[in-house]
Amino acid sequence: MSALRAKILHVATELFQTRGINSTGVDMIVAVAGTTKMTLYKYFHSKEELILEVLQKGHHDFQSWLTEKLDASSKKPHEKLQKLFDLIEEWMTAPDFRGMAFIKASAEFPNEENPIHRLSAEQSRQFKQYLSDLAAEAGVKDAEGLSLQLSLLIEGAMQAEQMKRGSGAIKYAKKAAKQLIDISLKA
Repeated sequence: MSALRAKILHVATELFQTRGINSTGVDMIVAVAGTTKMTLYKYFHSKEELILEVLQKGHHDFQSWLTEKLDASSKKPHEKLQKLFDLIEEWMTAPDFRGMAFIKASAEFPNEENPIHRLSAEQSRQFKQYLSDLAAEAGVKDAEGLSLQLSLLIEGAMQAEQMKRGSGAIKYAKKAAKQLIDISLKA
């Protein structure tokens, strides 16, 4: 990836996360990136293509970070599952936390036929599947059910944290998750 392409992607990511996707025009992206529209369109044929790539990169980066941290925390599946919310808390309390891009994007593009909404829905499904796989590896019988419960706790805590930094929502979500995980591991 060229340095300029990477810079455009980084700038777009920051602006989309802080200002909103629909509120961020191509003119603003090129101004902040210190480039031209022609250069942006050389790398991304449309704003929609840029948005999709921002979402794909953000999802990949988060999943990679989470997997790496979980793998480093333990080799035992049940310990990884129990460590999950510690890592989510670490991520959410970091100074550069901006939320889960697919949640924001789906809100800005509510039409289910829109490619951005479809990608957001797919990333949400992939995240739930990731949680379900963790639960199944740990021996949870209803891994899909636990996955849905945990994703609701994570997404709700993220929304609360985005609305008010330092909300403390993740601490309560973490307590609820611990109870759900403990019950699920004993079932």
